Amino acid sequence: MSVTEEITVRLNQAFAPRELEVVDDSESHRGHSGYHEGGESHFNVRIRSDAFSGQSRIARHRAVHAALGPELVGRIHALALDIDA
Repeated sequence: MSVTEEITVRLNQAFAPRELEVVDDSESHRGHSGYHEGGESHFNVRIRSDAFSGQSRIARHRAVHAALGPELVGRIHALALDIDA
């Protein structure tokens, strides 16, 4: 399973989002720090879920990182998050 698929599965399971977009943006970072040949190092995630209602921005980010887990997060060089309820 690709990292993109792992991110998608874990976020769907944790938050049942009404909107989820996971974009592997690695190619636009070719030649920069953290880039891995073959991609899957830089991601943009847009997620909308009622599960984030009433949470601060930091709490939302922590919840996403917890849902992904330390092993998966450790394989990602950059993770840009756009999170809303």
